[in-house]
Amino acid sequence: MSGESTFTPHGQHFIAGVQVATDTTFDSTPVHGPTHAFSMGTPDLIDKACQAAEEAFWSYGYSTREERAFFLEAIADEIEARADAITEIGTQETGLPVARLVGERGRTVMQLQLFAAHIRAGDYLDRRYDTSVTFPQPGAKPRLRLMNRPIGPVAVFGASNFPLAFSVAGGDTASALAAGCPVVVKGHPAHPGTSEIVAQAVLAAITRCGIHPGVFSLVQAGGRATGEALVQHPLIRAVGFTGSLAGGRALFDLCATRPEPIPFFGELGSVNPMFLLPAALAARSEEIGIGWANSLTMGAGQFCTNPGIAVVMRGKEGDNFAAAARSALGQAQTQAMLTEDIAAAYRERRDRMAAEAGVSSLLVSSCNLRSATSDLFSVTAAEWLGNHVLAEEVFGPLGLIVIVENFAEMCEVASALTGQLTATVHMDESDAEAALSLLTILERKAGRVLINGFPTGVEVCDAMVHGGPYPASTNFGATSVGTLSIRRWLRPVCYQDFPHSLLPEDLR
Repeated sequence: MSGESTFTPHGQHFIAGVQVATDTTFDSTPVHGPTHAFSMGTPDLIDKACQAAEEAFWSYGYSTREERAFFLEAIADEIEARADAITEIGTQETGLPVARLVGERGRTVMQLQLFAAHIRAGDYLDRRYDTSVTFPQPGAKPRLRLMNRPIGPVAVFGASNFPLAFSVAGGDTASALAAGCPVVVKGHPAHPGTSEIVAQAVLAAITRCGIHPGVFSLVQAGGRATGEALVQHPLIRAVGFTGSLAGGRALFDLCATRPEPIPFFGELGSVNPMFLLPAALAARSEEIGIGWANSLTMGAGQFCTNPGIAVVMRGKEGDNFAAAARSALGQAQTQAMLTEDIAAAYRERRDRMAAEAGVSSLLVSSCNLRSATSDLFSVTAAEWLGNHVLAEEVFGPLGLIVIVENFAEMCEVASALTGQLTATVHMDESDAEAALSLLTILERKAGRVLINGFPTGVEVCDAMVHGGPYPASTNFGATSVGTLSIRRWLRPVCYQDFPHSLLPEDLR
């Protein structure tokens, strides 16, 4: 389905189905195409959106699974009906290639459809039944039933690097709506036009399904005060966030210090290390080096699963790996970054790394304004272990090779890591014993552990975990991708000795 192919943003917010303008505006900053003016978000708009979401919860939170599944599928249909227009403005605002935007739209649609199927199946409810309790009174046998219930209005922050799959109707919104939670989205200023047209798709689905319009609102940008107002609003019950460590940690702290603290599900930062074991390195050092370069440069390195660090043994094979990666990175094309601020931050982090003691520059590029080419550095494990700056995420196409003297030092590097979204081991059959020792460490460090692969690309499915120990995410028991992500917006309720007529429909 190609959908309509022309779209001019009106630049207003959507508060419970109503277009609302504000006096202060900001201009979009597209890589190409026209600039548009958008209203700035305000704390007052946040309050109106949250009030509407709470009102909507009294009907939407008690709707049937079939009603919500049909609504999710209607959103998917409405997004597809706007396919060409979404791609056009998305590529203008972000500089991402058409193929990437088309694929991401497909993923967004699929997520909605997947959650529709997931709630129809009903397993997420985790229904439990008990009729025999022997303590403290052996004769008493209350009838206990348990079921997961939605928590209430949820706040979602749009991500800069995924204008569709992690933004207005992305995974956080899809899973929250599936659970029965109304959503207030704070749009990202990097792609406000894309946010607006996707919001229109959601509103069209609301109208088609006859759902309370307060179930969804979009407040564009608005800066720090608007974000703080959203996470501190007393009617918001949880927050989904994908973004920087500094910004996410600040919001997390606000959630924790509210009069009634709420969970903050933030995906913040990760270097996603790769460990190359000796036999694998000897057998296919060049192949792994080229694959690593391709993974590093995918999307100009603006993926949360970008494998920024490779840990290799000193020696000829390690040199071959580095040479292959350097050659492949040197041939990579210049790519536009999502915003000028992101590009400037990348240059600052690259220059800072180059100036650190013990760091050798293998490939240093020249980039300006919003463009980026690849950079490659190396450092010994001893220097890396002594400098925490070298273990921080660099958001862009930069790779750091950490050279270890032996397997014991490789394990020391693994043990020194903070929490990660992913960790990868490249191995051959003869590396199995060493791999087992290493994986014992990495399993405690990462939410997803890979063998002989590259972590860029996150499958949306039942078994996926996209999260990890801090600072990869603020809640190590949660995931922001896959059907398990719905659990973030649910809480268990136990019903004791309820007559059948008063039980929730899904427990009868």
